[in-house]
Amino acid sequence: MSIKYYKPTTSSRRKASVICDAVISKKKPEKSLTVKLKKHAGRDNLGKISVRHQGGGCKRKYRIISSLQDKINSQAKVVAIEYDPNRSSFIALIKYEDNQKAYIICPNKIKINQSVKASETGDIVIGNRIKLKNIPTGTIIHDIEIVPGKRSRMVRSAGSFASVAALAQGSGKRNKYVQIKLPSGEIRLIHGECFASIGQVSNPSHSLVRVGKAGRNRLKGIRPTVRGKAMNPCDHPHGGGEGNTSIGLKHPKTPWGKPAMGYKTRKNLRTDKFIVKRRK
Repeated sequence: MSIKYYKPTTSSRRKASVICDAVISKKKPEKSLTVKLKKHAGRDNLGKISVRHQGGGCKRKYRIISSLQDKINSQAKVVAIEYDPNRSSFIALIKYEDNQKAYIICPNKIKINQSVKASETGDIVIGNRIKLKNIPTGTIIHDIEIVPGKRSRMVRSAGSFASVAALAQGSGKRNKYVQIKLPSGEIRLIHGECFASIGQVSNPSHSLVRVGKAGRNRLKGIRPTVRGKAMNPCDHPHGGGEGNTSIGLKHPKTPWGKPAMGYKTRKNLRTDKFIVKRRK
């Protein structure tokens, strides 16, 4: 996988780059596995903006992503590796023995025509999906379930991976949990009956791409973001002052006066017991 840097023909092209990957198949998405994606431009059901800086962008269809564990012990073959406009990672088109097709999150370094399988105990091979209790310590994993049977929830973005830290020590119920080190550095207990895929998520170079110009962000559906300190005092807590001044506050705030940047917002105390070590 490589990054293509444009020739500096203009000031915006000078800093722009794109992912140039020969692994991606040159094909249209599978029609039966796509649905229409309606745009909301950050508006809620009342028509008011609930998420700022959204709107416009290219039309795109949503790819229905499923999991290998939908068909346990059924062999599948990777037919194609495709670009997905709805996520940072690539997706893999797989074909089961009964000719049924499905999309899964594509693991890094997987190849076309490679076989993948979901089972309780299986080979530690990239792409295979196995229960956490049967994965050796130190193995790199992704696409992890939190609750058994409730589908994947964690470690699905481009280039991310977690690792099996240890089988949790203790008696009774706690002995059923496995310690997983997440990309944030947090070590968390997850039930051993949960499934996870072996390997790292594809497209690890995603974070190295430089957009280069505002137009590329508009094509993604991202509208301009205005700095708070460039506004008037009536519009933002950072606003006002003559010339280029500081925000004038000890800590940055949102337009509505709430703390921003670094303020802890976690309130789910119910699951605190599963966190062995907090992220830094």
